[in-house]
Order: sequence, then C-alpha cells, then structure tokens
Amino acid sequence: MSAPTTTPDTTGSIASGTEPADTEPAGTVPAGHETNGPTTTIGIHATVSTPNGPFTVVADSDHNVLASGWTDDPAYLTALVHRALRPGSLQPSAELGEITDAVSAYYAGDLAAPSRIPVVQRSGGVFLGPAWDALRKVEAGHPVTYTRFAELAGQPAAVRAAAAACARNAAALFVPCHRVKRSDGTLGGFRYGLPTKQWLLDFEAGASDASDEH
Repeated sequence: MSAPTTTPDTTGSIASGTEPADTEPAGTVPAGHETNGPTTTIGIHATVSTPNGPFTVVADSDHNVLASGWTDDPAYLTALVHRALRPGSLQPSAELGEITDAVSAYYAGDLAAPSRIPVVQRSGGVFLGPAWDALRKVEAGHPVTYTRFAELAGQPAAVRAAAAACARNAAALFVPCHRVKRSDGTLGGFRYGLPTKQWLLDFEAGASDASDEH
C-alpha cells in the first residue's frame, strides 16, 4: 500500500470567517517544523492490520509515539515528524508492545486505549502543543467542531489554527484529529481519506452507544 492520498476540503475557502481544510499534501513536512537537526537517532516501526487497512506506528527508543497512520510506509510517517525528533534511521519490529496493543484494543472496542499511550510531538509555534493536548481529551463518540476545538485549546478565535493543528498532527489515532468536524456537520479533511474518517466516527458512535446501554 502506497502513501495515503489526502482529501482536500472543497466545502469552503480560507477566507476570513471560514474553516480551512485540515489536510496537507501527502508527503510534505508540516510548516513550522524548522529546527537544527534530528535528535532521535533510531526509530522503531511496526504495522498492525485494521479494518481500515495497515496502520503503522513509528516510535522512539523510549516507546513514545512519534508518528502513526493508515499506511504501511514508515518513511511517509517519518517525514511528518518535527525535525528535532525525526529518526535518522528506522528499524522494523513485529510489534511495539503496549503501543500496537492499544491499536488492536481500540478496534476491539476499548476506544480510550490510544489515549493512554505517550506521544511526543513538537512545533515551532505556541498553539499546536496545547491544541494537540486538547485533542487527546476529545472523547470518542463525541466529535467537536473546529470552533469548539479552538475553545478547548484555549484560543476561541483561532479556528484556522485549530484546523492547522489537525493537518499537522503526525500521530493519527493517538491524537484523534478525526474527531473534529466542520460547523456545518461535514467532515472537513483528513490525511488518510474521508471514508476512513467517517468509518472511525461511525465506529466510535456505535461503540459509545453500546457502552451507554450497559
């Protein structure tokens, strides 16, 4: 499976007052990730089969997630990592212990499993870090709008920046940017395609409903 094809948001422009797309072109390094060079020398990667296709995780030697997503191409994911954290080399592994277990547990119905795994991301600005932290607190089955996401991140007026935080998130699922939608109810964008985003939202809604019945 090749690197994922991004799905641009064609429902609105980036003019003032609108919500921009939250997807960047495939294979690009997110803007704002300028540093002096890598400090993570070796990355470990493993791939898990899921209903949405292969899901690969790149982690550092301390088993912090650096990048993840629905692809079997670890190099694609590594290119999304901030240059201060980007591994200089990659080492394959059959599994990554609690990290890959969390992916399997998610698909088995433990929707909170990925949120218990440590993630390391870095940006060149002051907004993205708090925004990514806020994303990890958005509960499965309860998606939010970009406007609400900006509020949760502490900057209610920063709707564009909230969309950018989704676009620049390298650790899909562990930092659940798929749980953010446009205010008109449409999906917006998603690096790994809108069908996958819709599947995840439907899956989480169904699992949450089943949990509430018990």
